[in-house]
Amino acid sequence: MNVLSEFIQQESGQKIIIAHPESEEELNQYYQLRHEILRAPWNQPPGSEKVNDDNEAIHLSLLIDDLMIGVCRLHFNNADEAQIRFMGVKSEFRNQKLGDYLMVAAENISKSNHCKSIFLQARVNAVPLRT
Repeated sequence: MNVLSEFIQQESGQKIIIAHPESEEELNQYYQLRHEILRAPWNQPPGSEKVNDDNEAIHLSLLIDDLMIGVCRLHFNNADEAQIRFMGVKSEFRNQKLGDYLMVAAENISKSNHCKSIFLQARVNAVPLRT
């Protein structure tokens, strides 16, 4: 994994890492988690977690104490606009604001690439995420 940032969560003292999966094993783990979080609950088959332009996107993983618990995909629609898709955190880690770490990382990458706007594609049940 290419570690982008590390934090210590104040409440729990756990180490939080935002990383970019690079090896085949890391990418397989990333896609497996992406399916588990975002596709399996809707009875979508394995493989449905991948899309044609994944190779053009930036993939981010959220790890706690070396356990991957979250995923996020950042794609540049054009020079001025980025889009976050396929973002989620394992159910047992939700409602702890851990997804904020992924959002901030995606926002920072977008800003460093001079994007003027960023869009989050989310399901209705995720709308309170960043309100």
